[in-house]
Amino acid sequence: MAEKLRETPLLDELQKGPWPSFVTEMKKSAAKNPMANDQMGILERSYKDRIGHWKHGGLVGVMGYGGGVIGRYSDLPKEYPECSEFHTIRVNQPAGWFYTSEVLRKLCDVWEKHGSGLTNMHGSTGDIILLGAKTAALEPTFSDLTEIGFDLGGSGSDVRTPSCCCGQARCEWACYDTMGFTHDLTMHFQDELHRPAFPYKFKFKMAGCPNDCVASVARSDMSIIGTWRDNIQIDQKELNAYVKGGRVDIQEDVVDRCPTGCIKWDGKAFAIDNSNCFKCMHCINVMPKALAPGKDRGATILLGSKAPIIGGALLSSVLVPFIKMDEGYDDIHELAEAIWDLWGEHGMNRERVGEFIQRIGLGNFLEQIGLDPEPEMIMHPRTNPYIFFELDEEEE
Repeated sequence: MAEKLRETPLLDELQKGPWPSFVTEMKKSAAKNPMANDQMGILERSYKDRIGHWKHGGLVGVMGYGGGVIGRYSDLPKEYPECSEFHTIRVNQPAGWFYTSEVLRKLCDVWEKHGSGLTNMHGSTGDIILLGAKTAALEPTFSDLTEIGFDLGGSGSDVRTPSCCCGQARCEWACYDTMGFTHDLTMHFQDELHRPAFPYKFKFKMAGCPNDCVASVARSDMSIIGTWRDNIQIDQKELNAYVKGGRVDIQEDVVDRCPTGCIKWDGKAFAIDNSNCFKCMHCINVMPKALAPGKDRGATILLGSKAPIIGGALLSSVLVPFIKMDEGYDDIHELAEAIWDLWGEHGMNRERVGEFIQRIGLGNFLEQIGLDPEPEMIMHPRTNPYIFFELDEEEE
């Protein structure tokens, strides 16, 4: 129990208005946890001084793990002693972020026992973020977390905690089992997840269909997005129901908005030129009862996106146009390991794999990892491939 709550006139402004306020929720923790109370004080001080008062980094962790804990120290330890050490613990989240209320209560009990009680569900990587622990509390927290079935996630220059959409658990468009594959990656790459050895971070994100609800194409080094390679399924009865119901103007809402113009509609017959469809999902999203992805399903593997922390932002590019996902994942394991071997040997410090490919060229990259170039390896649909064939190859 905090003896006296910190005064926070600037933060109090963020409680005004009809919307939820993170300040209101943090004050609830501050009332019963001295660390959370001092954290409120230093946050108020940061608003007043217009600078952050956290020193990021430092070597902290638990025995046997190189990642999973991010060191944070305050530069005002005498004024806010309870949060002079305020380390962040990343906990590996369940695939698809499915919890039972019982597990959530156990998780909160562990964190209120050892830390500030403040959490971030979930961080940008997907982890359960436990905010604010002293160094001495790290090992006891880790011990209690493992007792209830949780493990630490990734941090630093390692494989970050793989994350995915809810996939086939809740979504009929999922073209493969994203949750099963995420669990497979997590278990297969335990060493790479817990022991940083790369030039920089490497993220996997799995999306069950091209809607890409986890934004993997922009937020992960390797994104595995579900797709299909046969024809879009059409339910003519349901399509007629859309026409009769008047809820959808097929010409205006579907045909005219098809980015490749591959849909024809004469008022009676609805036809798709599937050879020119690049699976944007727009028509399926507009008429979900009438249209569905094809039956020959698998995934496309893309590589190279990153946020603009160092250098500019990148979107992923196609690396493997199509792979079946119901025949085991050994090929993807081997592909990831081939990429890491090359990037780990020649990548510069804090250089993401997308930047590495830009530096050495995609042709050289593919040659070194043993992957044959294909015309689908493009940055955007309908743009020039950035595989450039040698002149003698063209003549052949």
